[in-house]
Amino acid sequence: MTIQRKIASWRRIGHFCAGRLVDYGELIPIELAETKKRVLHEVVALVALTIGTLFTLSFVSIAVIVTAVGTPNLVLTAWCVAGAWLAVAVIAFMVMMSRKPAQPFQLLREELQRDADAIREATQ
Repeated sequence: MTIQRKIASWRRIGHFCAGRLVDYGELIPIELAETKKRVLHEVVALVALTIGTLFTLSFVSIAVIVTAVGTPNLVLTAWCVAGAWLAVAVIAFMVMMSRKPAQPFQLLREELQRDADAIREATQ
């Protein structure tokens, strides 16, 4: 390949990249708004679920312990309730660790990868 062809090829690649920058500029705010909306909905839902679950389990725990006050199994009941809370915490931790993490700007990343592949093909 002659120097003139290489220069022409790199010039075409430069024009291609410059044109794509405008597309990226339009894509970034769209991706940001979508990611913000999705994260906000997930956070609100998780907070509501967590608060509701914790209040429910707290009152059930208190009810179980109060029910066992007149029996000789009060201490055992209290430790069973504490063990149940520990199990809930361990299960919640395992669920959170097994979740697939959110991938913000995935569409932008895919577009950049396609453009990089196109540039690689153009230079070969």
